[in-house]
Amino acid sequence: MTVRRVAPSATATEMTQIVMPGHCNALGTVFGGQVMAWIDVAAAVAAQRFVGGPVVTASMDGLVFRNPARIGDVMVLRATVNWAGRTSMEVGVRAESEDLRTRARTHTSSAWLTFVALGDDGRPVQTPTLTPETDTEHRRWREAEVRRASRLRLRDQLSPR
Repeated sequence: MTVRRVAPSATATEMTQIVMPGHCNALGTVFGGQVMAWIDVAAAVAAQRFVGGPVVTASMDGLVFRNPARIGDVMVLRATVNWAGRTSMEVGVRAESEDLRTRARTHTSSAWLTFVALGDDGRPVQTPTLTPETDTEHRRWREAEVRRASRLRLRDQLSPR
């Protein structure tokens, strides 16, 4: 069986969402949990584009809130698969708010999510081979390996097998 090869650029996803009053707290800024949900959706689309089928979120780490988004802003979320192993992959997401009057964008948050590819029976299946092509894609691959090693070390320290 030949394993498909996929470039990170083929997984690129851009999602937009208008920030409505129901998405916001009393200060008029979007709830962190709402941003997390949007990040999860954007990342899932990138992961599904990569595997060509269903995936499940295994973890979200490194979620950093840098700046708030406000009612009326448009959230722009860009996601790309950074790294892939046997059945799992890391997806990076960058979220920005856009002021529609000025078109100015502000980096609001970033996160890295791990997904697992699933077969029709709901069990993990092999992912395609991710083939970084650009310097940026190779850097993201290397950084993802560092994050993965850190996650695995922490997992082992917190709950030894």
